[in-house]
Amino acid sequence: MEAIPSYKIFFIGDSVATIDFGNIINEEINKKAIAIFHYLSEHPLAGMVEALPAYSSVTIYFDVPLLRKKISPQKKVSEWITKELHKLMLSDFATEDAEKSLVRIPVCYEKQFANDLQWIADQKNVSTEQVIRLHNSKQYRVYMLGFLPGFAYMGEVDEQIAVPRKPQPQPIRAGSVGIAGRQTGLYPLNSPGGWQIIGRTPLRMFDKDKDELCLVKAGDYVEFYSITEDEFENYQSRSI
Repeated sequence: MEAIPSYKIFFIGDSVATIDFGNIINEEINKKAIAIFHYLSEHPLAGMVEALPAYSSVTIYFDVPLLRKKISPQKKVSEWITKELHKLMLSDFATEDAEKSLVRIPVCYEKQFANDLQWIADQKNVSTEQVIRLHNSKQYRVYMLGFLPGFAYMGEVDEQIAVPRKPQPQPIRAGSVGIAGRQTGLYPLNSPGGWQIIGRTPLRMFDKDKDELCLVKAGDYVEFYSITEDEFENYQSRSI
C-alpha cells in the first residue's frame, strides 16, 4: 500500500466536508484526489449526496437530516463524518487507469480568434508561431472541471508562454482557449473571463443534449492541434 500524502479535513458548513492535500498543482496528488472521488462514487458513505474532485482536494456533500437518522443520537454528525473520512484515507486506491484517456482538440489560432496571442508573444519576446508551437507541443492533464460546466483546467504549459491572467474579466466566446499562469483552459460557454485568449476550438466542450455532458473529464489528457479558419468553419457547419 502506497504512503498516504499529508492531508487535512475541514468543513464548509454543516453538510460539506473537504479532504485537502494542500494548495498545489501536482499530478500525483491530483491522481489521488480523483481516485478518492471514483472510490466514493462506487462506495458512497452513509448520507452522501455527491463528491467533487479538484486539483488537490475532494469535497463531499452530505444529507445531514438523513445521516442523523443513521448514526447514534449521542454522536455529532461532524465527528462521525471526520472519523469516516479518516478511515476512508486508509483504503487502497487505484490511482492510475490502465489506459490513459487522450482527447485531441482542434484549435484555430488565427487573429480573429486569438485576442491575446500577439500580447503573449510580445511579453515573452517570441513569435506568435512559437507560442502556438509550444502550446501544441505537449499533452495536458485535465486536473479538474469547474467555474462553468465543462470548463477544463489543464496543465502545465511551457514556462516560455506562462502569463498572468488579466486584471479585469472581459467577454469571452465559447470555445476560446486561454492561458493563465501555467494553466491552459477552454471556455465551454460565452462568459466573462480573465484568461489570455490564444485561439478557439469549434468543438462543444459542454452539450446538455448528450449523455456525456462534457467533452473531457478530470483525469483525461488533452492534446491540441492547429487548424485553419476554413477547417474551423467546416467543423462548425458539420455540427449544425
